[in-house]
Amino acid sequence: MPLAPVDFVFGEDQSLILDTAREFARTELLPLDRACDLDESSVAAVLPKLSEIGFLNLLVPEILGGVGCAYRTYAAILHEVSVWSPSVGVTIAVHSLVGGIVNRFVREPLRSTWLSAWGEPSSFAAFAVSEAGAGSDAAAVKAAAEEVEGGFRVNGEKMWVTNGLSAGWLFTVVRLKGLPESENYCALMIDARRPGIERTKIQGKMGIRGSETAVIHFTDVFVPADHLVGQRGKGLEVCLASLNQGRIGIAAQSTGIGEACLSEMVAYARQREQFGRPIGSFQAVAEKIADSAVELEAAKALVWRAACAVDAGETNRSASSMAKLYASEAANRIAYRAVQVHGGAGYVRDCRVEQLYRDARITSIYEGTSEIQRIVIARELAKH
Repeated sequence: MPLAPVDFVFGEDQSLILDTAREFARTELLPLDRACDLDESSVAAVLPKLSEIGFLNLLVPEILGGVGCAYRTYAAILHEVSVWSPSVGVTIAVHSLVGGIVNRFVREPLRSTWLSAWGEPSSFAAFAVSEAGAGSDAAAVKAAAEEVEGGFRVNGEKMWVTNGLSAGWLFTVVRLKGLPESENYCALMIDARRPGIERTKIQGKMGIRGSETAVIHFTDVFVPADHLVGQRGKGLEVCLASLNQGRIGIAAQSTGIGEACLSEMVAYARQREQFGRPIGSFQAVAEKIADSAVELEAAKALVWRAACAVDAGETNRSASSMAKLYASEAANRIAYRAVQVHGGAGYVRDCRVEQLYRDARITSIYEGTSEIQRIVIARELAKH
């Protein structure tokens, strides 16, 4: 089922791209996703196709050659894609997140130059902020930059970098030497093809194994002065402002996972028989299906509300955090029930719910853990 409310009607152009997303994901992504889960290969192989159908520049303004879709349409697309490949869903989401940062914080003429090419695989982007000692506490970053003639020289290491192996652009936050410690955060766009950049694949992930995750090491990497994103010393603010919308993307990924789990659960409950009848006719199984359906619809409503707030120009951190918190935890609960309904069959790799159960787990961790979302929600309520 779609993310949008049943009584909402998309415009003609938006309906067309949603239909494209649904058909493309349904017919092409599942075999890729399953194969990448087995051998931990990257779904980046699908980038040329994503470029061809416009899914790498969904949020880029039309005047710059992008799709320019509304945020609620974007969230609906991520939902459809994630039903069939959560790894492709987060791949698109992170690339689009960095594109949104460029659109909002990069100065002209680079803003137009970069965004005009954002739909090309060569512009594929990664979000490289976390470090070994800086996860939820983004202010603890230690990667450093010093000013040199014409720009900056960057040294340090970033971890858990989504899209980090294939990215042509790396958005990152570093500390600029020579400024007071509380005012030295700077956001930079780094050309990932520059000398001094070493990428290491993180292997052995529990889920979304088709999504690239890397450690990136910077050794004397030169970054031109005009690649500074936002104001000097305000890099942390740039990063945190971007996460408000990024969390909606992960919430939409979560509803996609929940949708896939519910579909698998219902189909299995219809065809699997015990004691002479389909197991879906037993109250214990029926309750699991009903609870999952209710939670999924509630999660979709929260995601839709948060996306509509973005379209309305509102900075509603509480709405984004509520959507991310509830949708991610609901996806985990629904995935748990899906495995339980499948019984022993759901515990082996041949059964898709085994993978979905693992894929769901990360949604309540990245883009801000559930614990961080609760802090954000409580603080926003206290303010108002």
